[in-house]
Amino acid sequence: MTGLDTALWRSVAIYRWAALAYAALLIAVNAGRYAHPLGGWAVLAVMTAWTAGTTYAFAAPGRRGPALLAADLAVTSGCLLATAWVETEHGMTHGMPTLPASWVAAAVLSWAVAGGKRAGLAAAAALAAGNIAVNALAGVPAVRGLGSGTLNGIMLLFLAGLVVGHVVKLARDAEARLARAVELEAATRERERLARRIHDSVLQVLALVQRRGGELGGEAAELGRLAGEQEVALRSLVGAPPPARPARSGAPVDLRPLLTAHASTAVTVSTPATAVPLPGHAAGEVAGAVAAALDNVARHAGEGARAWVLLEDDGAGGVVVSVRDDGPGLPPGRLERAAADGRLGVAQSIRGRIRDLGGTVAIASAPGEGTEIEMSVPAPRPADA
Repeated sequence: MTGLDTALWRSVAIYRWAALAYAALLIAVNAGRYAHPLGGWAVLAVMTAWTAGTTYAFAAPGRRGPALLAADLAVTSGCLLATAWVETEHGMTHGMPTLPASWVAAAVLSWAVAGGKRAGLAAAAALAAGNIAVNALAGVPAVRGLGSGTLNGIMLLFLAGLVVGHVVKLARDAEARLARAVELEAATRERERLARRIHDSVLQVLALVQRRGGELGGEAAELGRLAGEQEVALRSLVGAPPPARPARSGAPVDLRPLLTAHASTAVTVSTPATAVPLPGHAAGEVAGAVAAALDNVARHAGEGARAWVLLEDDGAGGVVVSVRDDGPGLPPGRLERAAADGRLGVAQSIRGRIRDLGGTVAIASAPGEGTEIEMSVPAPRPADA
């Protein structure tokens, strides 16, 4: 439970108590002219008990489910409809307030805080129907019952549901962005600290091994080459921005850091200057497909083969990732024979991943001309606001 949620539900509880006090004052002043005065006090007792109960119930996140919200709306509607029995027809005709008065808006606020503007508007619509039903039950003609006071009350309910629901969503989004910014700042500071220590020790040793290995030749040269590859990979790792860690699988993730982690002396990764966001699950699957393609290069393209990874935004929110190598290429029918033999690296690790995302994979290769795998992933469907 976040501090924002606690503050929001505490505010609803404060409003509910303040509105209860106002309704109690109205009932005390008008009880003498009610058709059933004791009914007014009975409704007030129900409102008081429900206010106390909801203050306790909504304080715990685990109890803020659909059942409690539905009960809140039902009790509020019942207190509202009781006005038709307690109030006189004369009072209803001349625009006297309902027994709960502004207390009914507390249910709208609860729905808006729990479910956003759509839930708030739904609760407002239900209570608006209750306001209209009160006049019908009391036998007041529809034209006279829907006076300016009733219409104003209905409009205020809809405005409360719409505005509060929208503001709550904006506040929660802002809180999530702030939490992510704090997390990124902490991760960046830790990365910088580690980078300083690595630069002062490990990277310098790897650079020395690479240089001395090249000078000595023979097996030492191969050791120097490997040290150089590890130096490039480590520099890329400590220098890349930390990848996003979404709170949910559909949260957007910048695909660039997931791909640049594969950079080395044998792999060149090129990405746009701006973020390339994809939903978290999709970004992970694309990165997995790229890793599988590079693994194939390492296994089959031969020693000394190089690979190039290019990430592009297709302009419509989707992405295109190509993995190209300068190896010997694929003989005709190689992929089909591999699939028939049960070796499904390309079929499942690459094509299967991209197909599940609704994308396509194109493979271009010829003997002696290397291989290029182009993966296209379409833009995700926008989530409902």
